[in-house]
Amino acid sequence: MKDYSGDNKRVLQTKSYSFALRTIKLYNYLKETKAEYALSRQLLRSGTAIGALVSESEFAQSKADFANKLSVSLKEANETRYWLRLMKDSKFISEEEFSSINPDIEEIIKLLVASIKTAKRTD
Repeated sequence: MKDYSGDNKRVLQTKSYSFALRTIKLYNYLKETKAEYALSRQLLRSGTAIGALVSESEFAQSKADFANKLSVSLKEANETRYWLRLMKDSKFISEEEFSSINPDIEEIIKLLVASIKTAKRTD
């Protein structure tokens, strides 16, 4: 398979996987300490989907398929950012907890945008 991702591929895979692990830990924390299930499940779903879609893109059938998978991953990352902000503003997570994880999702969004732009360039 041709690599459509440019230099961000390995970094994006690593960071999205690490973020998924952090999301699982946050989900467990919210479930166990705050007895919060609805918002945390949404966060778990979107936060882990990012890396799953990045992983799927590794075997994309075409440049367009690759860009599409990353675009869906970007949508999931944006949704995750929404849930994190909502949890902070509703006091399910503290400002400190938010400040710890938010830079990670912001970086992943930037990497996804750069990778999608690279993939959409014409050869």
